[in-house]
Amino acid sequence: MNVYVRATARELGRMGVHVDVFTRSQNPGIRRVVELGTGARVIHLPAGPEAPMAREVVHRHLPEFVDGVEAHRRAEGLEYDLIHGHYWLSGVAGLALRESWSVPLVQMFHTLGRLKNSVAKTPAEVEPEIRLSEEDRIVRLADRVVAANVVERAHLAWYYGASTDRIAVIPCGVDTELFRPMPQVEAKRLLALPPDPLLLYVGRLQPIKGLETLLDAMTALDGAARLLIVGGDQDEPENGHADYLRERVSVLGLRERVSFLGAQPQERLRLFYAAADATVMPSYYESFGMVALEAMACGSPVIASRVGGLTTTVRDGVTGFLVPEGDAAALAERVALLLEDRGRRAALGREAQRWAAEHRWPCVAEAVCRLYSDLRPSASGHLARARCRSSHGRS
Repeated sequence: MNVYVRATARELGRMGVHVDVFTRSQNPGIRRVVELGTGARVIHLPAGPEAPMAREVVHRHLPEFVDGVEAHRRAEGLEYDLIHGHYWLSGVAGLALRESWSVPLVQMFHTLGRLKNSVAKTPAEVEPEIRLSEEDRIVRLADRVVAANVVERAHLAWYYGASTDRIAVIPCGVDTELFRPMPQVEAKRLLALPPDPLLLYVGRLQPIKGLETLLDAMTALDGAARLLIVGGDQDEPENGHADYLRERVSVLGLRERVSFLGAQPQERLRLFYAAADATVMPSYYESFGMVALEAMACGSPVIASRVGGLTTTVRDGVTGFLVPEGDAAALAERVALLLEDRGRRAALGREAQRWAAEHRWPCVAEAVCRLYSDLRPSASGHLARARCRSSHGRS
């Protein structure tokens, strides 16, 4: 499940909001209803084959999914006050349910099809027309759209004609109780890693993530560091790009310095962030960049492309560095600067941790609940239980 959805659902549940997260089942062996925490649960509904499939194929099964949500509601005698869709497919389902239930729809896209297409390098990377047309419809009809930052708000207005007075800017968050600093030596010991300088990439193995730029930058570092690649989305069909990246590593002579580790549990991921001298995000497009927040919360400086939401998530020269996307030489130069200057690296890491602390999930959930209260005034009663101010004893 998406980290954002899980974290906000749990935090809203702590505030007394009843949250049901409906998702399409991709594994018949998973329990239909799973508790996320107090007042929050996830409900897996069959809609088409219970297996990963391309999103445009999932779109054909949305009527079955919507029927499943309605059947669950009736079986439990529930009346929902509001729908919050995440990603475009959920927005399509949300519009159908809003029509049946006559309740407001809040939508967050997380990524935008037209933005992804603007940086696509091959026809295989282009998002289908059905996604673009459905995003247009959702933007036009949703009661509110949530943007993760002012950059995404501008993209929604420019590429989709969204009315900015219906867009709420609410940043993504990070679990600062899980992602927190620890001594680098200790993290490497727990991971059984050598003391060599270490770079980290965390994310999906997709062309839009720009990993080939990072691999090219590694060749310019002349053996100065190792690179760990953590990721690979288990919920999506394999697109062949992971095999291309592994082949690229061999062609560049990097097999001794680059390791593919696959997806890692979040509890273990914290160790990788703490062990790294820098976390690198060479993406061609990011709507926000939650990996950057997780890394910074652990005190790891971030070197990222100057694109999309990364331009607001990473503060250039303060919490890390921003470089032009696709520019391996610029990326290598900034990596080398960090590796050579321990004092600079430590200073950036300290500021990164402080910056990440401003994006705790309790504060995100409070902002989301305030948005709900604009549409459903009764939601304001839950704000008294928000933990944003009380977290870490701050005021």
